[in-house]
Amino acid sequence: MSSAGRKLYVGNLSFELTEPELAELFSEAGTCESVAIITDRATGRSRGFAFVEMQTAEEASRAIELFHGREVKGRPLSVSVAREQSHGRPGAGGRRPPRGGPRRS
Repeated sequence: MSSAGRKLYVGNLSFELTEPELAELFSEAGTCESVAIITDRATGRSRGFAFVEMQTAEEASRAIELFHGREVKGRPLSVSVAREQSHGRPGAGGRRPPRGGPRRS
């Protein structure tokens, strides 16, 4: 089954929130299939956002209704359907090309 409409972006997370806690919270909306809190590679510390995959698109919609704006550990969550990952040039990091042409002296 495709993850379209089932994968959620969860932002503005408390840095102390754990994946099991987030999974337990989202289970209020239905079956939570996966949770991934994104961490900084160098420090291992949470970057303040996560991706949660629900079993159905209906459960994902319910989760948005239940949790968008809900305060968890002192921070209001931002919950929305995750955007598809672009498959651009490896290492591009989403940077835009320079604008305005060559610089003049």
